[in-house]
Amino acid sequence: MGGAQGGTQGEARHGASAAQFSLAGRTCVVTGGGTGIGRGIALQCAAAGATVAVVGRREELLRETVAQVEAQRGAAIARSMDVTDAGQVAAGMAELAGELGGRIDVLVNNAGLGGPNACSTPGEDRWDVIVRTNLDGTFFCCREALRAMPDGGRIINISSVLGKFGVPGYTAYCASKHGLVGFTKALALEVAPRRITVNAICPGWVETEMARSGMRNLADALGTTYEDARAQALGAVPLQRILEPAEIGALVVYLASPAASGVTAQSWSICGGQVQS
Repeated sequence: MGGAQGGTQGEARHGASAAQFSLAGRTCVVTGGGTGIGRGIALQCAAAGATVAVVGRREELLRETVAQVEAQRGAAIARSMDVTDAGQVAAGMAELAGELGGRIDVLVNNAGLGGPNACSTPGEDRWDVIVRTNLDGTFFCCREALRAMPDGGRIINISSVLGKFGVPGYTAYCASKHGLVGFTKALALEVAPRRITVNAICPGWVETEMARSGMRNLADALGTTYEDARAQALGAVPLQRILEPAEIGALVVYLASPAASGVTAQSWSICGGQVQS
């Protein structure tokens, strides 16, 4: 009897632990949800039980994400929205809240634009569009989602390891990702009375088209092949591997779950040891 009782108690403890990481019954909006990290986040949140709304500018890619969520027996909807347009965000978030039962429990600000933008050398000036997408877009989405977010909700901003260190020629991207870290800290204090947590995730190299583009730019700068540039980039990562979008999604699930209710104003590096903070 003692053994059986111990087993039952162990199962109960295991069940309680699993429930702490469940998103069942929650609604989750993921911006930039049509590709890469955003798609990985949407799939992981849906697998954890959330009803997911994926937002972005390319409807066909959003529909692909929805189809993948539904293929794993999850629930998802898509909404075309340009996060740089404050009016579109205001209308879109209000409509999404209505479709999601009147509330947005979790907002993941993943929509972002990468690429070079040098300050000291000639080149295409992409400052406005990068900062507008990465920083202003996050502000617009947070402002509107908070109108529909209940107490105890979650906001997760996808920054980058380039939000913790600089890279020559990437002034706009680094500035916007550093800005997201500061924005996260300030907003976390602002909404703490409502028990809403706000955290940032700072990924390193992730297997996405944005990363591949960055490696191609590195190859061009070094006058070498893509394969050599990729090897050099990953050589600076202590674990010497590239991350998968699902890994970022798993960290989002944790931060959105009841298990992380006491975690706020933090910037989580997930980068194979590329940075140590």
